[in-house]
This record gives sequence, C-alpha cells and structure tokens, in this order.
Amino acid sequence: MTIERIQELCKERKIGWSLHAADMMMKRGISRLDVLDCLQNGEIIEDYPNSFPNPSCLVFGKIASNKIIHAVVGIKDDMLMIITAYFPDTIKFEEDLRTRRKK
Repeated sequence: MTIERIQELCKERKIGWSLHAADMMMKRGISRLDVLDCLQNGEIIEDYPNSFPNPSCLVFGKIASNKIIHAVVGIKDDMLMIITAYFPDTIKFEEDLRTRRKK
C-alpha cells in the first residue's frame, strides 16, 4: 500500500466509510472532508500488513484548519476503506505526532 495508491482511490472516489469511522469522526468533530484532506496531503507513518481483515496503514496529515489528524485506512477489492480518524496526542505519540512512543 502506498500513499500514491491511496490518493488515486480518493480522486476516483472509490471510498468506503466504516460505521466505526463515521461514529468516531462525529464524536471527535472530524468531517469527511478533513479525512480526504489528510489523505491527499499526508504520508504513511505506520504500516499494518497483517491486520485483519485487510492490510491497513496509518496516515499522518493536516486539515484545512492546520490541525494534524491521523487516519487508519485499508484497501479492499480496489476500494479505499476508512477505518477510523482521530486527532493524535503526545500521550501516545512523540512531539512530532508521527512517532509512536515506546511502551
């Protein structure tokens, strides 16, 4: 999975939104446009090739308000699946909000 493939699927509007993503985004005040902005200008910071039911990854990106968000996405049957999105914090991530803290 590459950021270029993710961006291509976004441009083609081949996007599915999990119920979990929709629910969590609403609770966190993150819009679909925010997630699309993140994916269009973002970078993959973690790869999860063995995640179930499909490989996925964590994308770091900025939204229009210049806030940083993370989006977890996967690809299934030539469709980009949005799994969740959230505002990262320095409890789980280093100050750069890209590097996960060691446990």
